Amino acid sequence: MLADLHQRGETIAVAESLTGGLLVAELIRPAGASNVVYGGVVAYNTAVKASVLGVDGELLRKHGPVHPEVAEQMAEGVRHALAVDGSPASIGISTTGVAGPGPQDGHPEGTVFIGISLAGRTRSFALHLDGDRGQIRAATVGEAVRILSAQL
Repeated sequence: MLADLHQRGETIAVAESLTGGLLVAELIRPAGASNVVYGGVVAYNTAVKASVLGVDGELLRKHGPVHPEVAEQMAEGVRHALAVDGSPASIGISTTGVAGPGPQDGHPEGTVFIGISLAGRTRSFALHLDGDRGQIRAATVGEAVRILSAQL
């Protein structure tokens, strides 16, 4: 996937919450990833989603961080937050959700939203994952990579 993106001149920026850096680590695993991956922001604290990624504060106050629009705004915001020489990344991808244990803000563990911003559009994908905290985080990374590949 990264080789294809490099040939097309595409770049990726990553915003993560529940995955805590695992997604960007997976994306930079292959040699040559630096040609495509700008970097990542781990916005684990909800306030960082607003202050660094530009997620609307009212949206966060009203719905909390586990929401499809939050994922979308994170994906769009990270493209600009990690701009290189004034140029935003062409693709933004984000993860937000509940890894557990237990629910958060009324959402059961395993509730996850992946945000993708590319080609002039931004959308989110809802996931309902099973397992313990580690399994949910790992499954989120796998699903995010699968969704990203499918959107390209």
